[in-house]
Amino acid sequence: MITMKDIVREGHPVLTQVAKEVKLPLKDDDKKTLEEMLQFLKNSQDEELSEKYELRAGVGLAAPQLGISKRMMAVHFQDFDENQYSYGLINPKIVSHSIAQTYLSSGEGCLSVDREVPGYVPRYHKITIKATNLEGNEVKLKLKGYAAIVFQHELDHLNGVMFYDRINKQDPFTIPENAKACDQ
Repeated sequence: MITMKDIVREGHPVLTQVAKEVKLPLKDDDKKTLEEMLQFLKNSQDEELSEKYELRAGVGLAAPQLGISKRMMAVHFQDFDENQYSYGLINPKIVSHSIAQTYLSSGEGCLSVDREVPGYVPRYHKITIKATNLEGNEVKLKLKGYAAIVFQHELDHLNGVMFYDRINKQDPFTIPENAKACDQ
């Protein structure tokens, strides 16, 4: 079972590296890791389990956050319209995106960052992702708003980018050009 002690924190070199493509079909140990990543997210959102194991609630987790330089990520969350997203994805990539941008007015957080980092993180409002799922099938996901933000945050981890790298250094609360806040 993955716990907070398994998650590497900012400053760890793997978090600034571009993760390696995963060979398909998925090896058993990679599949097990990805399933455990998804289970961690579910556990972290369960009040009883998160308290028992001292888990911080998370909606996404990328393999580099476990010190594993592989292009794998898991997400488990509900968007503001109550759509459920629960995926373990291998080699995800954005195949198209909107010009329009969005951001969370409350800012973003990260399981690998143990501090608050104030500021707006500009993201594409809409994205289309292609990836391979846990069952070995290719999936194509069209995402917008909060869902698009969550997926882009995890994809950034696969590319060695931290969310705060995208915040305007001179004025963290500058509204990104061509952007609307993505809040309920």
